[in-house]
Amino acid sequence: MSTAPAKKAKRVITPRLRVLLYVVLTLFGALAANGLYLTGVTWLQYLTGNVYESHFYQLMFLGHLGLGLLIIVPVVVFGFAHMLRSKDRRNRRAVNIGYALFAISLIVLVSGILLTRVGSFNIVNPSIRRVVYWAHFLAPLAAVWLYWLHRLVGPKIKWHVGRKVSLAIGCFVAVMLAFQASDPTISREAPASGKQYFEPSLAKTATGKFISEKVLMNDQYCLDCHNDIHDDWLHSAHKLSSFNNPAYRASVRETRKVALERSDSVQASRWCAGCHDPVPFFSGKFDDPNYDDIGDATAHAGITCTACHAIQSIDSHIGNSDYTIDEPRHYPFTYSENRVLKSLNSLMVKAKPAFHKSEMLKPFHKTAEFCATCHKVSLPGELTGYKEWLRGQNHYDSYLLSGVSGHGARSFYYPPKAETNCNECHMPPVASDEFGARYNEKLNQLAVHDHQFPSANSALSYWTGDADGIEAHRKLLQRSLRVDLLGLRRGGSIDGELIAPLPTNGASVVKGESYLIETVLRTLTLGHHFTQGTTDSNQIWVEFTAKQGDRIIGKSGHRDDRQRVDPWSHFVNNFIVDREGNRINRRNAQDIFTALYNHQMPPGAGQTMHYLLNVPDDSDEPIEITARLLYRKFDTEYLDYIRADRDPDRDPLDLGAVGDPNDLPIIEIDSDSLTLTVGNVEQSSDPSWMAAEMSDDGQPIPTWQRFNDYGIGLLLRGRNESKQAAEAFSIVSKFGRYDGPLNLARVQVSEGDLAGATESLQTALTMEPAPPSWTHAWLSGVVNRQQGNLEIAAEQLRGTLNTKIPERGFDFSLDYVVRNELALTLLDIAQRELDIRGNEESFNKFLDESRQEFLRVLESDSENATAHANLAKIAALAGDADAESHHRRLHDRYKLDDNAAEVALPAARRKYPAASHAAENLVIYDLHRTEK
Repeated sequence: MSTAPAKKAKRVITPRLRVLLYVVLTLFGALAANGLYLTGVTWLQYLTGNVYESHFYQLMFLGHLGLGLLIIVPVVVFGFAHMLRSKDRRNRRAVNIGYALFAISLIVLVSGILLTRVGSFNIVNPSIRRVVYWAHFLAPLAAVWLYWLHRLVGPKIKWHVGRKVSLAIGCFVAVMLAFQASDPTISREAPASGKQYFEPSLAKTATGKFISEKVLMNDQYCLDCHNDIHDDWLHSAHKLSSFNNPAYRASVRETRKVALERSDSVQASRWCAGCHDPVPFFSGKFDDPNYDDIGDATAHAGITCTACHAIQSIDSHIGNSDYTIDEPRHYPFTYSENRVLKSLNSLMVKAKPAFHKSEMLKPFHKTAEFCATCHKVSLPGELTGYKEWLRGQNHYDSYLLSGVSGHGARSFYYPPKAETNCNECHMPPVASDEFGARYNEKLNQLAVHDHQFPSANSALSYWTGDADGIEAHRKLLQRSLRVDLLGLRRGGSIDGELIAPLPTNGASVVKGESYLIETVLRTLTLGHHFTQGTTDSNQIWVEFTAKQGDRIIGKSGHRDDRQRVDPWSHFVNNFIVDREGNRINRRNAQDIFTALYNHQMPPGAGQTMHYLLNVPDDSDEPIEITARLLYRKFDTEYLDYIRADRDPDRDPLDLGAVGDPNDLPIIEIDSDSLTLTVGNVEQSSDPSWMAAEMSDDGQPIPTWQRFNDYGIGLLLRGRNESKQAAEAFSIVSKFGRYDGPLNLARVQVSEGDLAGATESLQTALTMEPAPPSWTHAWLSGVVNRQQGNLEIAAEQLRGTLNTKIPERGFDFSLDYVVRNELALTLLDIAQRELDIRGNEESFNKFLDESRQEFLRVLESDSENATAHANLAKIAALAGDADAESHHRRLHDRYKLDDNAAEVALPAARRKYPAASHAAENLVIYDLHRTEK
């Protein structure tokens, strides 16, 4: 009996499949070489901290995408065909490994597609993207291993071919990486050339040449991926920073006109342009006196995405746009109008964003110093025709020297944790599911920074019809300060007996008597002085009303039919004048000369006002008192100036006509109210009032803090109210708070009572909680220096500067006021060593230590007149004539003009009696004032 021949096994690789296999292996080899290069660059970046994703890299990545797309069909077709032909093979191990290999191959393909972020595959969540990335990175390694196992059961592997291919790939990748690492375009050093193009602005380009307006205005490129950020920016004051802002345009037109008349050139107005007009400025149009500031597209660009994000370095801390900007390097086809090429560019950006991030996001973008480039300014002589240097707005130093930043050692209050930059307030996180979003712990979801930059410019939002913008400004301003009707002083005098704290109801006054209503403002959520920026046009005032029934018996801060605020009101602002005593009322920075008064408020500080109330003797009806702190972006005088400058035929915004009422939105920052009973017998301060706590949005305000804020306001007003400040701080002490004796010591130092200050400082140490060690050490150092205990003073001041509390973000080494005090103390020691002890060696030692400390002051504040004056003195003592001349010249540049007040203020006082009254050492606002 014969047996049938064995059935011939079906070939699993047909000739056609073999061709397809060669295609797959060839493409895989090319992808492997390309992928190893790309991976090598990634690891090179990780290890060095540099970005090597050059134009060549982007082309290689584009090739990787192309090869990846080409290999999809061959892999899928070969995989399924091979799987169908081999599914019944007896070698199940080989079959199962084949299944695993095919599955891994599909993971490689799918993860690659997902990483492109195209269409529905746009993965925003960084955690998910990270998983996909590692799957795409590790899966090919697994595929190689499985392919090796799979081939062990097939024809013999030709290892010599594999070794040659691997060696070729390795050499190719090594050469490419070496070429990449040596790319000379990687260096981002900014040369100083080209500076002459931009002075007196300190802004400069990396090449010293102009940057095309097409580059600077490429906002559509950002919109493609960052729609929500772009929409926020469209409604921001940054977008409306240039000639598209009618308020700024009116002002800068005058500046350009004055400059042209002075020097036959508008170059002095470049000082404005470095921050406000980057597109016409850096593209070279700004210098044209006939520049069309309405019709030219660059006039409406504002601070574009590129204008901020293409800045390469912050070159100092002095502001005035001292930065270097460069034309950003982009992916291929960035400026192409071809639809396909634009899609390829978008694909590369989303799939490989590291290069884009390195170009458009720098570490300094997160710092206060970045914001300071434009929010700290000084006025150069080219602009004013006056001094070489005059201080303008300065958000930065106000923030740096505050308790909020964790760097100011002399503050009245400190937060639980320092705010390390400006973004927490002015770029808060907002929920987003778009490209670039990151997980935010506060929101517990993906978020981006708000690019509307909410702050205070509600006028721009109003003119553009942006109700959401007005609400954003309102939200930031509300409760940023507190109003507190704290108490009464009998007899309508600052020396009258204090009745405080007043309850909302329960206090009484006597008919026919006079009282001062002691009112306190307190900054709460601010990290810099309030108000800041354009303090000449910001309008913040207290509206105070006393009513009996429907009858107003006293008022201050009310408005007329045109919505003009009574000039005899209390304004939280600066009153700046020119050399003829005329108020700076048009943002005419070129005319700034000196200040008649300064009512700005530091962060975490108080401001005290006294309102005179005469109680009517013809009514027993209760008196209702209301105080409201109100904000409006522009006063009526400046608004009329803007309206007069407007061209109705060309301007898209309708601002109204000169003489129309001021219709800009008024935002109530805070208010307080109380009711006084009227009778023949006065209700004295009830002890139970002391235990009551004022409500602050549902949060209790301790009574000690109300008195402390009151005392701070009196202390900051000066010596005319120091007696009342000491009284307030003595009350705080009774609550067992260290703030009482600590702040009392400040009063005593200002009065020259050093023994009293020493005793108060010792008392503060006995209280629980203990006072901030850094503030106590600083104040102790000041007292000991004045008492002649110089070594002790130096040790205490050093202790303050060396204090660091990482968990709270505190580092007081940057408080250059304290460092100046230390340097002066060391200089005192040096002088004593020479003059009294005749020890020249010790003299030189302490002289050098003092010099080093003053130089460290200049590292934080290079415009510090005190440091320069004393460095000149030290250089003279050391016989260094060159250094003495250098610092003497800089001291003369940065010091205040001692004669400015004598020149301008007498005329200002005659022209502005209300402002003159507000500038007095002791100011009482009469609620019954009548026009004279």
